[in-house]
Amino acid sequence: MEYRYLGRTGLKVSDVCLGCMTFGDSADEKASHRMLDQFVEAGGNFIDTANNYGGPIAGSEEIVGRWLKGRPRIPLIVATKVRFPIGPGPNDVGLSRKHIIDSLERSLRRLQTDYVDLLQAHCWDHVTPLDETLRALDDLVSAGKVRYIGASNFTGWHMVKAIAASQARGWVRFECLQTQYSLLVRSPEWEILPACRSEGVSATIWSPLAAGWLSGKYSRDKMPPPDSRMAHGAETKEEWDRLQSVALGATIPHPHKIASDEEFKRLLKADENQRKWRIIDAVADVAKVRGKSSAQVALAWLLAQPGVTAVVIGVRTLEQLQDNLGCLGWTLADNELKWLNQVSDPGLPYPHDFLSTYGPWR
Repeated sequence: MEYRYLGRTGLKVSDVCLGCMTFGDSADEKASHRMLDQFVEAGGNFIDTANNYGGPIAGSEEIVGRWLKGRPRIPLIVATKVRFPIGPGPNDVGLSRKHIIDSLERSLRRLQTDYVDLLQAHCWDHVTPLDETLRALDDLVSAGKVRYIGASNFTGWHMVKAIAASQARGWVRFECLQTQYSLLVRSPEWEILPACRSEGVSATIWSPLAAGWLSGKYSRDKMPPPDSRMAHGAETKEEWDRLQSVALGATIPHPHKIASDEEFKRLLKADENQRKWRIIDAVADVAKVRGKSSAQVALAWLLAQPGVTAVVIGVRTLEQLQDNLGCLGWTLADNELKWLNQVSDPGLPYPHDFLSTYGPWR
């Protein structure tokens, strides 16, 4: 395990972060605790959860909290999030001062700790004034209940605007952005990752294996394994063929949302099936040559990308965790990186395609 600085801070986090979204959902408490033990034994110190993971009673935080109890707290970097609904009340959602503070208090009780190392705004709030959100986060840091703050699912301009506002007022600023990114979802390269590099913000990556598409477990002609995520969205061969043609993006972790014909048509791309399998095959080819798994190659590619501090792996079993950790201790060769970049290149949308034509010399 290697350790990288979080943003501009002096805080070092392991380059693989254990994501706890499966805890209390597809992984029970006993399995979750075994995975936490194995992760720490491997040198990992970065644990990521959220106040809405594991069901309506935040089972993930509670499972992590019971594991934390009685263990040395200081070596661990514990991150959680706030933003999405956690109850039926009108103030049980968003990034208002009330919801942030109330939610953190509940998270601390569930985690059985006095502070979290990293509190992340789980998604941009289109309603709450940005100053209200940032001031509340700054107050929590001043109170010692939060060490650092970050964001997730922000655009590049969201992050730049938030940092400018914090710096203008002397408040703590976002030091990391958790974003979706993988060989199958490279759109963050257009604006999100450049914005992070420009502002000295760490990128931590969720869904690095694109919900398992890059793990090597899926085949064009075979139904997905019954215990896999895609099996929940494809119970027949016809549904599996249909699911393969869906554009990825933020729908990856939630195939069940592709329920209506209207939603399917919106997500459908004529060439998506062909492009997806071309990338999956390339990853498998590199894995075969290197004696690695497809998952290990996909994760190693991410760790080699500029600005990426950590990949957040979400696993359901100890075997998956052990396989994912096999991405450490080696690197892809330059020709392998070049090949994977070429195969997965999605092209540039406007205005990025236009701007790439006119460099500073023209």
